[in-house]
Amino acid sequence: MFVFSFLASLFAFTSPTWGYQMSWENWNGNLQNRVRELDKPTSQPHIIFILVDDQGFRDVGYHGSEIKTPTLDMLAAQGVKLENYYVQPLCSPSRSQLMTGRYQIHTGLQHSVIRPTQANCLPLENITLPQKLREAGYATHMVGKWHLGFYKRGCMPTQRGFDTFFGSLLGSGDYYSHYKCEGAGMCGYDLHEGEEAAWEQDRGQYSTSMFTQKAVDILARHNPRRPIFLYLAFQAVHSPLQVPARYLERYKSIPNLHRRKYAAMVSCLDEAVHNITLALRRYGFYDNAVIVYSSDNGGQPMAGGSNWPLRGSKATYWEGGIRAVGFVHSPLLLNKGTRSRGLIHITDWFPTLVSLGEGTLDEDLNLDGYDVWETISEGRPSPRQDILHNIDPIYTKAKNGSWKAGYGLWNTAIRAALRVGHWKLLTGVPGYSDWVPPQTFSNLPLTNRWHNERVRWDRGKSVWLFNITADPYERVDLSPRYPNIVKKMLIRLAQYNRTAIPVRYPAKDARSNPNLNGGVWGPWYKEEEKKDEDNRETNLLTNYLAKKKWQKKAKKKKLKRKVED
Repeated sequence: MFVFSFLASLFAFTSPTWGYQMSWENWNGNLQNRVRELDKPTSQPHIIFILVDDQGFRDVGYHGSEIKTPTLDMLAAQGVKLENYYVQPLCSPSRSQLMTGRYQIHTGLQHSVIRPTQANCLPLENITLPQKLREAGYATHMVGKWHLGFYKRGCMPTQRGFDTFFGSLLGSGDYYSHYKCEGAGMCGYDLHEGEEAAWEQDRGQYSTSMFTQKAVDILARHNPRRPIFLYLAFQAVHSPLQVPARYLERYKSIPNLHRRKYAAMVSCLDEAVHNITLALRRYGFYDNAVIVYSSDNGGQPMAGGSNWPLRGSKATYWEGGIRAVGFVHSPLLLNKGTRSRGLIHITDWFPTLVSLGEGTLDEDLNLDGYDVWETISEGRPSPRQDILHNIDPIYTKAKNGSWKAGYGLWNTAIRAALRVGHWKLLTGVPGYSDWVPPQTFSNLPLTNRWHNERVRWDRGKSVWLFNITADPYERVDLSPRYPNIVKKMLIRLAQYNRTAIPVRYPAKDARSNPNLNGGVWGPWYKEEEKKDEDNRETNLLTNYLAKKKWQKKAKKKKLKRKVED
């Protein structure tokens, strides 16, 4: 490219149309200026987004944990700790909202996670964060866990805005063999480079170390004068509880085996972040970098995590499921070494990072997120006043929920959660609701469906109201005392619900079996089948419109006959 530019410049400078003879000094000076222009550092910051899996609110040193996290503690202390920061209670929902800046009700992913056996993925009509950053001139790379669907090629990370992808497509799997089973006879390999299985790159390495090395390699090869977006989505510290033995040594004093392994996994993760930070400095990125660290949901006590003193766990809408560990570290922050109390949600990263990267935010994106950079960097009030945690119309209905309990405004049998200012409202079945102190959870073996905790709720209840600012541990239900607040919140829920699109949660598809796909979890949906399906949908729509047109004509004829009679 440089040679082409050089020859083009030479041709232009010697062309008779210039009308004068350019001296060697002028030509050489212009060439030098052109080289300096090409070599000029980017004004756009490098964006490193580190998303970790299932790290509990307590499971970081600066939140009082017995787990040692010196790197995370240092980065957070020198940056901005996000202490009023919310995500979603499960993997796919959090990732979908990070990638689109939109609530689940607006993408159709309101229910559960995307299963590997489903013909489902992040809807293709949604513009993603890496797509917007790539438009702004960023190199976009993803390393780690995708979990946003892969049933067809168009769903893959490299089709959704990432220049490169190395990692896993599923929600979990073996940290060493990179295999995952979804029941008897449904086992497959899940490590990918781009859109193909990464057999040749697999050395049986522990995934936290492997993903870290891949991220360091990307930084080593990239020119820091061009902006980079590196999305590093660790598998850790999600079950299965696996970790190299050397990390276990420092936690011999923890009697609970699950907690001991989990703590060791967090320490390994902390070391990985340390190595990423060193690479940013070594290869010239650090001074112009923004590092965002976030967990995707709350911790799971049955798998060693702890959200104490918050209520509930992963997969619930109690604070323990949705309030996350998060911080921003960057030399570009104006107010370093602070705590942000502003309300921030995972959807906010989309507009915040696109704006920071000098990208464009079109109105037709219909974002639910806000640009919160000034809230983080300068300590200004958050533009966000509320969060729709979710409305899930197909989750288990509350036995005692009803329209009557919702004052005729909302059916409280439906699982929903909403935050407005200091107030938080829950309806339906919020999920496992205990407060679980560290090291008091069960020693029973983990089940294959560990994230489906036993569901408990107070007998006869389907509505809760809390002042989260005054009562962050959700110990005092205020719904009987403030019925007017409950009614206002229910009205807001109903307003949100009117904007919801239908839930996307298809049945299991037998074609997803890795045994039919070379032993690999990967795209199985053929484009020919998609065309047939599109044709069927078109025909159905055509028939529907024709029927409506016929009904309209019939109605007119009927009215005409009535007038004539």
